[in-house]
Amino acid sequence: MRQRIDLKEPRRYKVVIYNDDFTTMEFVVMILVQVFLKSEAEANALMLQVHHSDQAVVGIYSYDIAVSKVRKATDMAREQNYPLRLTVEPEED
Repeated sequence: MRQRIDLKEPRRYKVVIYNDDFTTMEFVVMILVQVFLKSEAEANALMLQVHHSDQAVVGIYSYDIAVSKVRKATDMAREQNYPLRLTVEPEED
């Protein structure tokens, strides 16, 4: 007798970056290129989206990778005394 097992894709999480009045645009672009592996053009487009609409989704990952990238970007920002804020949120189904 065979058992039926319903396997579901693991839940995915979006990383959201928020605008602030202190973090430089250049620093945000650098984070997007180095941590989130965006091209220079993608990074600039996302940075402008954040600047104009206060936030942007910079990627969708498994939970562990999303948390790891947010931690790395936040640590880099704090080292430069920037208040850059990123969050990990479940992707809507």
